[in-house]
Amino acid sequence: MNTIHKKIAIIGGGNMGKALAKGLVAAGTYTASDITLTRRNTRLLEDMAQEGFQVKADNATAVAEADVVVLSILPQQLDAVLDNIAEQVQEQKHLFISIVTGVKVSDIVKRIGKRVEVVRAMPNTAIAIRESMTCISSHEASAENRALVKEIFEAVGETVEIEEELMTSATALCACGIAFFLRSIRAAAQGGTEIGFHASEALRMAAQTAKGAASLLLLNGSHPENEIDKVTSPKGCTIAGLNEMEHHGFSSAMIKGIKLSSGKAEQLYKSE
Repeated sequence: MNTIHKKIAIIGGGNMGKALAKGLVAAGTYTASDITLTRRNTRLLEDMAQEGFQVKADNATAVAEADVVVLSILPQQLDAVLDNIAEQVQEQKHLFISIVTGVKVSDIVKRIGKRVEVVRAMPNTAIAIRESMTCISSHEASAENRALVKEIFEAVGETVEIEEELMTSATALCACGIAFFLRSIRAAAQGGTEIGFHASEALRMAAQTAKGAASLLLLNGSHPENEIDKVTSPKGCTIAGLNEMEHHGFSSAMIKGIKLSSGKAEQLYKSE
């Protein structure tokens, strides 16, 4: 399927919607004119309009003019939005991609009242720089539409296909997870400042070190402990620091945070 001729409507021009739009254009898969973003207050999308994106306040009109509809809204907004656009939805024309946390494919199909194909996706905000980790669940969609969604998100990062029952877990690990890793980088930078570096220097050093650590795992296909073993020596400073962090619950805090976020994600959407 040639994605160049597809028109996309991103319903919800918040941070994630804007990041997706920018990422797709940066990848060269779409032009800005192919993509429409909606928001009640379109003044908040003036920067996107200046970059050539279509901007609308009317969701129904945006859907009518699109082939692919991306739902990028809060769970509590979903029912009202679907009720508003349902009349414009055409089963044979539209493909829905939902990045709404905690909402099942069956919830969307039931609310629209038509047998439209829906694929769930959970990217993160690194999509704006084409470095997202996007989890996709699409077992009920056609092979053609599954390929289209995979193509869209592989243009802006890495993808993995998972079972729908794991999508809220993916939210915690990948979407919420980007904030967790950012917080750990901030903490490392603060530590760097305390031991003598200027704040800007410490942040750059911490961020690049984190990037290097992630690249070691991704490029080598290795386990974190294998790489840690290469850095730690008997009675050395690295193992001393690691053990001190573990004494204060470093790994435990990360695990508990991910579990709590996953549980919270499951409770965000309640159909009327």
